[in-house]
Amino acid sequence: MIKREYLELYKKCFLIRAVEEKISTEYLKHEMRCPVHLSIGQELVPSILSLFLKKKDKAISTHRCHAHYLAKGGSLKKMIAELHGKKTGCANGKGGSMHLIDKKVGFMGTSAIVAHNIPVGVGLALSIKNKNKKEVVVVYLGDGAIEEGVFYESVNFAIIKKLPVIFVCENNFYSVYSALNVRQPHNRKNFKMVEHLGIKTIGGDGYNIEKTYEILKEAINYVKQGSGPIFTEFTTYRFLEHCGPNNDDNLDYRSKKEISNWSSKDPLYFLKRKILNQQIINKEKLFKIEKNINKNISSAFKFAKASKFPSTKDFSKDLYV
Repeated sequence: MIKREYLELYKKCFLIRAVEEKISTEYLKHEMRCPVHLSIGQELVPSILSLFLKKKDKAISTHRCHAHYLAKGGSLKKMIAELHGKKTGCANGKGGSMHLIDKKVGFMGTSAIVAHNIPVGVGLALSIKNKNKKEVVVVYLGDGAIEEGVFYESVNFAIIKKLPVIFVCENNFYSVYSALNVRQPHNRKNFKMVEHLGIKTIGGDGYNIEKTYEILKEAINYVKQGSGPIFTEFTTYRFLEHCGPNNDDNLDYRSKKEISNWSSKDPLYFLKRKILNQQIINKEKLFKIEKNINKNISSAFKFAKASKFPSTKDFSKDLYV
C-alpha cells in the first residue's frame, strides 16, 4: 500500500465507525423505527474494496449493509434519512436500514432475507457479461449465508457462465446468537470447502490491513481479467449486538475474553497508529479530518430530521410484483 491509500482507507473506516456510533446513540431517541444491524468492528474489508472499485462497478449487500453502502460511495444524508423513514432517503423512506440502494454509485440494493442478495448479484453479473461491459459485481455475504442452498446454486451458475463476480464473505463467527460450532463442522474453513465447487478462493484475517489489501487487489484483478468468479472469506467481528444499538455481553453467548481479544485487534486503532508513526500526516491534521467527518455526520442527522415523511400517495410507487 502507498501512503495515500493508508489515509484514504482511514477516512473511510473512520466515517463508517463514527456514523454507526452516532446511530447507536441516536437510536435511543426512537426517531429511527426500523431495525438496525450495525457494522462496528467490520469496517475494514469494504473500506479496502472502495480503493479498487470504480463507480460503474456494482455491489449488493445484506441486512448488515451500512458499511457496504458508504464504502461504495452512497450518500450519507440519504442513508440517515432512510433510517428515519423520510422521503429524502435513498429508498424514499420506505425501505429502512436493511433496504439501502443508490444505483448512481453502483450500489444495487440490500436484502433482509439471508442469502437473498446472492442470486440477485449473480444475475447482475450475467447482465454485465451479456452486454460486454467491463464491470465487476461484489456480492457481500455472511457466514450464515453459506448454509443456504441458494449460495451453492449461485456459485455453480457463476462458475459455469464465468461471470465477473467477487463473493466477499465477512465471517464474524455468529448467526444471531449461534456460534459456528453449532452450525458448521468443526474447524471447517469455508473458503477451502467452497474451493471444491470449482471456483478460485482466498481466505484471510479481515483485521490484517496489508494482507486484506493484497487479497482484494488480487481478487479484483482476477475478475477484471475475465478469469471468472472468485470467492473470498475474511474473519472479522461485530462489537455490538446482532440487531440493535447496544452491546449484549449480558447474554453470555460470547465470552468476555473473546470480546476483549477481538477489541484489542481493532484495525481502526492500528490504522491510525500506522498513519501517525509513519508520519503520513501529523496528529493535528488528522484531528481536523476526523472533526470534519463528524461535522458532516451531524449535518446528515439534521437533514434527516428536517425532511418530510412520504405522503400516502407515495406508498404504491416503486413497488414491483
